[in-house]
Amino acid sequence: MINYHLLVAGRVQGVGFRWATLEIANELGLVGWVKNRADGHVEIVVQGQHAAVRTFLKRIQAGPNRWAQVDRVQVKQENLADFADFSIREGF
Repeated sequence: MINYHLLVAGRVQGVGFRWATLEIANELGLVGWVKNRADGHVEIVVQGQHAAVRTFLKRIQAGPNRWAQVDRVQVKQENLADFADFSIREGF
């Protein structure tokens, strides 16, 4: 198991990015959360099996849907956490 904290920059708000991220995470059996930040970035915490998290990261870097444009993804490995599922967090 691995836990990554991601900060995604680009055209990532107002384009369905969080919903697409949720779909990908659920498809891959991952847990964590995604939320918009006031600075225009999207923040993601994702946890699961190494191979699934690497696949998730590749799909996020490519842009999870046709409207998003990812310019940069900062990745930081963190300690494992206790998540029940993958969710969208509201607010900034």
